[in-house]
Amino acid sequence: MERGFGKLRLAALNIDGVLLNDTFSPVIHHFVVSRGGTYTAETERAIFSQPQHIAGLGMAAATGSTMTGEEALAAYFEERDRHVARHPVEVADGAVELLHRLRGLGLRTVCYGGLSKDHFDRFLGDHADLFDGPGYVCTNDIRPGIHEITTQVFGLKHDQAVFVDDVARVAETARTLGTPFIGLPSPFEHGFQRQLMAEAGVRHLIGRLADIDEGLLRRLDAEAEAGTVWER
Repeated sequence: MERGFGKLRLAALNIDGVLLNDTFSPVIHHFVVSRGGTYTAETERAIFSQPQHIAGLGMAAATGSTMTGEEALAAYFEERDRHVARHPVEVADGAVELLHRLRGLGLRTVCYGGLSKDHFDRFLGDHADLFDGPGYVCTNDIRPGIHEITTQVFGLKHDQAVFVDDVARVAETARTLGTPFIGLPSPFEHGFQRQLMAEAGVRHLIGRLADIDEGLLRRLDAEAEAGTVWER
């Protein structure tokens, strides 16, 4: 197996929906429709991968209620707690294998997401040795965090990192920055992220982590070297 890449140095992986199962989409959908709201692609755009205070406002608006953003956010997390009691948070199939594969190919790895590091420690702490730098970056205050993680945390250029995420908003920023991107949209039946990623021009859409193999990574590396990551 050939090691090393011409351009890529880092793989940044979102936590919820990528390395962990998606426990957010079903709760947000239920939160909206159970209160009489209509769940659309624009609903997801207003809420997904937003800072929490903005997501709260988006959820309140989607229900058409008089809740404040803070009230909506508090109610949402209460509902999510009940949801995960029935449908536990789990490490996604193929996640640990992917981390070993990335590191075996010579890439550094980091995890990121909107919740505090306690979330990472609880569910991925047993695998912390498979991550580099801080291990986990909370992006709530720097959504989506591509620029900050790549340039400030790791001292790299935008095209030297590949981001793997389940939300199209992150893809849109990656495209603006010229950052390699792999989309793993949630299989949630009422979700719109696959559609939104296609509209954003994501070229590398996958259905499972096992699809991120050496061949795909080397294609992305070659595209990054040629500056054609986002060219159709």
